[in-house]
Amino acid sequence: MSLSLMQGSVANVSQAIGNTPLVKLNRLSEGLQANIYCKLGYMNPGGSVKDRIALNIIEEAEKSGALKPGGTIVEATSGNTGMGLAMLAAVRGYKCIFIMPDKQSEEKIKALRAVGAKVVITPTAVEPEDPRSYYSVSRRIAKETPNSFYANQYHNAANPRAHYMSTGPELWKQTGGQLDAFIAGLGTGGTITGTGRYLKEQKSDIALVGADCKGSIYYDYWKSGQVIEPYSYKVEGIGEDFFPSTIDISIIDEMYQYTDKECFETTRRLAREEGLLTGGSGGAAVRAGLDYARQIDRPAHIVVLLPDSASRYLNKVFDDDWMRENGFLDPELSMGTIRDLIRFKPQAVTSITKAATVRDAVRLMKEHGISQLPVTDEGHLAGLVTESKLLELMINEGEAGLEVNLGHVLSQEYEIVDPDAPIALYQNSFSQNKVLVVWARGEIRGLVTKIDMIEYLSSFNSLTSEAGR
Repeated sequence: MSLSLMQGSVANVSQAIGNTPLVKLNRLSEGLQANIYCKLGYMNPGGSVKDRIALNIIEEAEKSGALKPGGTIVEATSGNTGMGLAMLAAVRGYKCIFIMPDKQSEEKIKALRAVGAKVVITPTAVEPEDPRSYYSVSRRIAKETPNSFYANQYHNAANPRAHYMSTGPELWKQTGGQLDAFIAGLGTGGTITGTGRYLKEQKSDIALVGADCKGSIYYDYWKSGQVIEPYSYKVEGIGEDFFPSTIDISIIDEMYQYTDKECFETTRRLAREEGLLTGGSGGAAVRAGLDYARQIDRPAHIVVLLPDSASRYLNKVFDDDWMRENGFLDPELSMGTIRDLIRFKPQAVTSITKAATVRDAVRLMKEHGISQLPVTDEGHLAGLVTESKLLELMINEGEAGLEVNLGHVLSQEYEIVDPDAPIALYQNSFSQNKVLVVWARGEIRGLVTKIDMIEYLSSFNSLTSEAGR
């Protein structure tokens, strides 16, 4: 005779997903007319709100026959969706292969391996179409792996549908319909799209507010319809350099954009002042909640989604050394911003198009006395031509190398940066011999090399020494 389930228990971990609590902010929201509540997505069993989409993606794939018994789930993930999929795969008998960009925290990688998943790490600073990107690698691995299912959270309608069917109704019931605004960080966009659609069906004037990060393309596109040149950022789980089909930007009523430092500062304050332990994307969402409350300046009930747990960022956001090394903790003496640095370089930026030849590049570099030359393609940065690349070509090809198209000699050893970013943020980039390409409002404003940094710091230190006498 088999026993029935004990009262208060569930049959397996998938039945523990959802019904996460709402907690009111107190100290951070002091002085505001609105009440701000945090929905603790990290209270799901896999540690994030992505458990919801993982469950729906798997169940829909099982029903359609796309995911077969004993199959392998392949996915490109920043870690949270991967953990949800791996957790459910463990109880349903599937294998998992996850592809992650190298900026993701070590805690996430170890957690995925702990539940039996294979993890493949790819470079962050490449275009989505680049064969090395985590999007491209995941598609290739899915194609090459027998009996595999590609979860494809960025283009799988099961993603926003999960929030339409679970997060939205749950939130509406929890708040008794007294909700005035819902705020979420923007990654795949599934959370705000699915939850938002449900909530707007119940109450059309509910405000949907998105939180984006500097370097992502969402904010500028929502605000002006322009697609900016994306650049790298440290915060995980929000921001994109392409448009997933899972986001409906037209549904969003207000949007805010924050630097890494702003996201992380709010994240640390949440832990220390409210006892809420979330990651950097949660910090961005709460900051948007506070800004929105100030903007409307009236009584309202605002709900902010905290997507994942601080436990995944202990060696980053909550580590003073990491924060200091990356310029997110104010040093005793600020080194200034990238804009300050390029003021020391009076020479205008010279660039060349991708259609040009090596001969054209050599002529320009000699004429202007420069060692790096940005190469553009239809208004976008395609790469750099460097002295070392040209020397390598000429040694191998001789004079014939002068007629080679520049597309064949491009260097990707660069990082696109915002002029207002703190210089301290890019110390590691210089140690890796990368060139910083300063990009603002659709054009290159400057190039910064290691020697530029040395010259700037020499002048800077001289000035600060004199000021201290």
